[in-house]
Amino acid sequence: MTAAPPPPGSRAQQRSRTEARILDAATRSFFDVGYERTTIRAVAAAAEVDAGLVMHYFGSKQALFQRVVDAAPLPEIDAAPGQAAEHILAGLAERLANEPVASLTILRSMLTNPEAADAVGTAAVRYQAQIAQAIPAEDADLRAAIISAVVLGITVSRHLLKTDALAEADPEQVVGLLRPAIRSLADGSGSGEGSPGAPG
Repeated sequence: MTAAPPPPGSRAQQRSRTEARILDAATRSFFDVGYERTTIRAVAAAAEVDAGLVMHYFGSKQALFQRVVDAAPLPEIDAAPGQAAEHILAGLAERLANEPVASLTILRSMLTNPEAADAVGTAAVRYQAQIAQAIPAEDADLRAAIISAVVLGITVSRHLLKTDALAEADPEQVVGLLRPAIRSLADGSGSGEGSPGAPG
């Protein structure tokens, strides 16, 4: 049962709005300068609150970062076996077209912050498991891992590394070029090295 929202104008609603403003400021700061260079004071200034209030609500920078991690949307795959390819491609097109700041915050910080690395790992495992369930092949886990790596790599290259050709490309063009490969992997077609029918 979902809890009812606090009544308008109440202290609980005011706190909720303030927390949301702090989280927005923290997400942007973690994304812009990374975990190590983000400070509680800078987040408070961006949210237009006192630094003590940030500490009162969240306790520490690490706890604040964890809240950002928890709020980041995770990719979801809900498709019948053999029908995952278009779900994956549609999700990728959305991430290419719209900068997913909360998710990119985690990706940017994962190399220097253990919590971010754990969050990326957990999300990747969940995403791969969803893909694997929709792939009608004995090597579904490997195919899902390859698809996840491709999606992650393209997202990072476009939004964080800002690779010229990929950063400027139309999302539909990127998806169109990827479609044959993703379909082959996700639909269970083709064969890997050492599989029956693979060239020796």
